[in-house]
Amino acid sequence: MSEKLVVGCGYLGSRVAELWREQGSTVHVVTRSPQRAAQLAGEGYRPVVAEVTQPCSLAALPVVSTVLFAVGFDRSAGLPIRAVYVEGLRSVLASMSKSVEKFIYISSTGVYGQSGGELIDEQSPCDPQREGGKACLEAERVLESSRFARQRIILRLAGIYGPGRIPHQGLIAEGQALPVAAEAWLNLIHVQDAARIIVELERKAAPPKTFNVSDGYPTRRADFYRELARMLGAAEPRFAAPSPGSPTGERARSDKRIDSAALMAEMKLSLSYPTFREGLRASVARGA
Repeated sequence: MSEKLVVGCGYLGSRVAELWREQGSTVHVVTRSPQRAAQLAGEGYRPVVAEVTQPCSLAALPVVSTVLFAVGFDRSAGLPIRAVYVEGLRSVLASMSKSVEKFIYISSTGVYGQSGGELIDEQSPCDPQREGGKACLEAERVLESSRFARQRIILRLAGIYGPGRIPHQGLIAEGQALPVAAEAWLNLIHVQDAARIIVELERKAAPPKTFNVSDGYPTRRADFYRELARMLGAAEPRFAAPSPGSPTGERARSDKRIDSAALMAEMKLSLSYPTFREGLRASVARGA
């Protein structure tokens, strides 16, 4: 069966859906918007209008062999992150048919709470410090204890970047100080590589599996932003201590290096953007 379901057809999910469609699969996509559903139908997808936080809306989920749960957190929706990540996943799991052979959950390297520059692999202890990481880890455990536990592939993604999503690009262009911990490590994966990895793992990996997903090239935040400023033709970036308790301040507490060796050994796929330099160059060239 080549029927796929993408729950969360956003920045990453939409790219995975496109790759699956190009390969000839029938791709069902969940969206909250009837207008977006009409657009997706016109692009060759089979949309389902539903909301993961409203279990009754999920009754029409299709019979498929693969599910990708890539739901992002929309602060403007006014819902707690746990309601979206944890209860939303629980509702989808309860609504799926037994036909599912692979259930891919997009988690985050935020499930690791280390802050001393440690090298982190899949066996490193999970001790998330931020709410997003805590919700992702709880969602992982919901999946691990569900009836699809043996079908699970959990992907803990590093920071996703690419066209239209380069952190602090506007501040650099304006010459403003960046609220980041300049010497802390930054772990990244280009969105197009992340999508290709998901498609390749869905094709090859035998669940259950858990992988860290990064380009395997941790970099100091200062080096990332200096390279971005150079590409933009902007002044050398300045850095300021993030405000304590702010989202930026919470992110600044993270300082770890993600090891993606297990993923690379399993996948044997060359990345299009093996370091942030190639990824930035392509994204800036596209007017990101």
